[in-house]
Amino acid sequence: MSSIRFARAFSSRANAVKFIANATRPKTVSSTIPFRTLAIPSLNRSYSTQQTQQKEQPEQKSSSGSGRVLFLLGAGLIGAGAGYYFYSAANSSEVSPTIAKETLDYQKIYNQIADILEDNDWDDGSNGPIFLRLAWHAAGTYDKESKTGGSNGATMRFAPESDHGANAGLKHARDKLESVKQKNPAISYSDLWSLAGVVAIQEMGGPTIPWIPGRKDADVATACSPDGRLPDASQGPSHVRDIFYRMGFDDREIVALVGAHALGRCHTDRSGYHGPWTFSPTTFTNSFFKELLDRKWVDKKWKGPKQFVDKESGDLMMLPADMALLQDKNFKVWVEKYAKDEELFCKDFAAAFHKLEELGVPRSGNEKVYHFKPTGEN
Repeated sequence: MSSIRFARAFSSRANAVKFIANATRPKTVSSTIPFRTLAIPSLNRSYSTQQTQQKEQPEQKSSSGSGRVLFLLGAGLIGAGAGYYFYSAANSSEVSPTIAKETLDYQKIYNQIADILEDNDWDDGSNGPIFLRLAWHAAGTYDKESKTGGSNGATMRFAPESDHGANAGLKHARDKLESVKQKNPAISYSDLWSLAGVVAIQEMGGPTIPWIPGRKDADVATACSPDGRLPDASQGPSHVRDIFYRMGFDDREIVALVGAHALGRCHTDRSGYHGPWTFSPTTFTNSFFKELLDRKWVDKKWKGPKQFVDKESGDLMMLPADMALLQDKNFKVWVEKYAKDEELFCKDFAAAFHKLEELGVPRSGNEKVYHFKPTGEN
């Protein structure tokens, strides 16, 4: 057994147990951790590939973003929080060419990212949720009409995008991944950030996410996406639908992506909100949907922005944009389906997240598609 992988698995489960023990209504770890997460890690790390035929400046929290958080995964949307960015012909010169004609070992890079997930000085002992949030925020700016936004460009390296309120706190993720970039200078930041999202999902027990390299970095701040393209956590169903429809998602995909709120937590010094969505914030499951349906949610009595807490324990929270999934009948039907069927949720999430990371990225249709195995599998 790999001692590193064993320590990672043991630490994640220990953090989950400690979190649960502190709750007013304890929940068993076994009810939220999928069987595959409990498997004994092996020594080897491997992956398979398939050919597809179709295929910083110091950041500051801007005043315009004080009420906004990528409600898709404060870790997560999904706070399920990967992507794509393709400039129009007029802006194509702003994307720099590949650093070097060099064959990259993406499995090695995957493993290097996995090796820095465990972090006892960070939330719940894991960088996984914030890596996913970085990937999501880089991609969630895409606009299908103007063909702008997304992660092709890694424009969050520059102000003003790095200073957008929704991106508060993401400097930690960008800085943490810099060690991997230095070891692999030929990989673009765009690919590195999107791959980190894949690693986070899979290493925390989620589904296999197909991944394709080839994103290029912008070299000028003028390529930054405008503020306001990410979901506003304080809003309701219409806003949620407008934001995701702009990217090209339908209602089913929207709900699947928001299910990434099973991971991570919100922070008052970043989004203004506070608390985790689930009792297992470092394990990818369908628990977000179960908690949303099964618990009674009441207004949190505090001086912060409007949010909800579970009446029974007061330890879990939901954002107004999360509650929108119950208020809209077309959203709610998928909440109910995913709460009952974790396999369906994982299948739909994998497809939606891959789509998120591909929007706007120019493809020839002949690119190699990577399917990485979690580091604990043969």
